Amino acid sequence: MQKFSYKMNRIQPLMWRKGLILSATFLFSIFLIVSCRKEDNIIGQNTIEQNQILASGGTDTFSLYTFSYLPDSIITDNAAFGLLGSYVDPVFGKYNAEFYTQFRLSGLNPDFGNLSVVTVDSFVLALEYIGAYGEPSFQTVEVYEIMEDLHDVDETDSAYYSFSTVATGATDLVRPGFSLVEMDKDKLTVVGGDTLNSPQLRIQLDPAFAEQMMYDAALTSNFVDNDAFLSYFKGLHIKTNNVQSVGEGTVSYFNLNDPASKLTIYYRQHGVPKEFDFLINSSCADFNHVDIDVDGTALKVQNILADSTLGQQQFYSQSFGTRAVVEIPGLRNIPSNSVVHKAILELPVDYHSATSFTPGFDASVATILEEGSTQLFGVNADASYSDFRKSFEVDLRNYVQAVVSGEITTTRLVFSPILYNTSADRIIFNGPQTTNKLQPKLYILYTEF
Repeated sequence: MQKFSYKMNRIQPLMWRKGLILSATFLFSIFLIVSCRKEDNIIGQNTIEQNQILASGGTDTFSLYTFSYLPDSIITDNAAFGLLGSYVDPVFGKYNAEFYTQFRLSGLNPDFGNLSVVTVDSFVLALEYIGAYGEPSFQTVEVYEIMEDLHDVDETDSAYYSFSTVATGATDLVRPGFSLVEMDKDKLTVVGGDTLNSPQLRIQLDPAFAEQMMYDAALTSNFVDNDAFLSYFKGLHIKTNNVQSVGEGTVSYFNLNDPASKLTIYYRQHGVPKEFDFLINSSCADFNHVDIDVDGTALKVQNILADSTLGQQQFYSQSFGTRAVVEIPGLRNIPSNSVVHKAILELPVDYHSATSFTPGFDASVATILEEGSTQLFGVNADASYSDFRKSFEVDLRNYVQAVVSGEITTTRLVFSPILYNTSADRIIFNGPQTTNKLQPKLYILYTEF
């Protein structure tokens, strides 16, 4: 699986798309441009000039119903990357992310030598940045030892969700005086006088905890193999504990499968510097836990969840949170013997460049198979965000054709940030009754045969 590389909340090359269905968000005002019956068969014609569209017939407008809803559960185990941090959004409320992970030995039966002459300099949890959402900020980190076994990564009958937790110890393992850290994915990281190629968050843990592990390695069989080690040390829970004002904070994304993401004991034996690593790799179980407080500050989101009619003004979608929905019943009015040549959807967003909370770089769109079903079905399409136009644009031709032909029976679309279960992105869409300048529009050109 390819990994993501982020700049702020923008996906850079190394991008991976995982069975995403369609790609975009919503619409509200639709202009359906219908052509007359023609003898000429233009099936397969990929490009239609704008003047052809304008000359092709009348214009109809359909009413749309748009709103947001909150899913019951989101699977978060072994995600593309680990999330850590919090921010307070003026619309969506407080977003808080933390993660749990196992570790593996970098070598079996480590020999730390004569422990009476060993000095532990530091015990560091290094996490390789891959992106972030929000502005760089100082945050208070806490780290706790996991006290129960995590599910193996290959177990198919169990899963962790955004609300999942496991038992942990009561002692914060962060080294006293080192709990306040700066989360800035662009800040250079210097270790031992050397500047690293990629920035890291380096969390100092209590050296006494490392000393105990070294003694246990010498006196027990807990380090003979990884199975024994996982029974002895089940992993760590990494979280933050912040007091923030509206508009403050960031959520950082970490590549837990990068070799640089690891737990390291830095020690000296007879004055000679040495180190030992505990690895995070693809064999390690891990999962993200995300809390979104939609009460208090998130009045707009809370209101639309209680009264879906408010979605005609604005509707919302947020990773791990609300999904946006639009129904287009007018699609059923297109004759079933029609061939759809073009269906372009433009989706304006409510976003001001001066704010920290940008729209997601991309969005996914899906159709629900049946009322209440959690299974999603759709047709591949591409959507991209234009910061100049402050809108998304998506090609819905395949989707509209599937509705017309009867392959898809629902006209309800679900829109989410493309990294819905592994980011902190959020999007505010303009509704059909928005007070903003731009409304969503869908242009459709088809020929009836």
